[in-house]
Amino acid sequence: MLDTAFDQKTGFDPANVVSSDKVTIEAPAGIVWEILVDLDRYGEWNPFCVKAASTLEIGAPVHMSLVNYPNPGALLVNCEYVCAFEPERRLAWEAPWHEAWPYAARRDQMIEPVAEGICRYWSTDAFLGENGVHVMRFCGPWVKRAFDDTARALKARAEAFHAERQAGSQ
Repeated sequence: MLDTAFDQKTGFDPANVVSSDKVTIEAPAGIVWEILVDLDRYGEWNPFCVKAASTLEIGAPVHMSLVNYPNPGALLVNCEYVCAFEPERRLAWEAPWHEAWPYAARRDQMIEPVAEGICRYWSTDAFLGENGVHVMRFCGPWVKRAFDDTARALKARAEAFHAERQAGSQ
């Protein structure tokens, strides 16, 4: 018999997932991936995660400084752990459930090739467990805005890099 009990700590509920807009990027997936994994340069283009450091190995911490959208001018310090690293496809990290911080979550950034030299990018954040509904209610709208801002900024940076490389190869 299949156990369908909801895990109170880390259970997934699709109602508690924030998704960015899907943006079509006129650049190859490889360029988008290169930008996503170059954490040292996030401050040059990323309006939400202005600083990040990690080896990006599975299980490695990702130390981040995030713009606090509800409190302009302030930064949030955050640490999550790499849980997916699929070159040119998916980069993900998660905040595990802890008794001291019972707000498990998982952020996925996806790249999908569409055609030669064109891909699609989007990001999701799943707020997990019994507290996911509360995180969604209080943080969902500003996280959505932050992810949409990031998607548009990534599009602009990747298209600019691609145009520079094409001009340089002529």
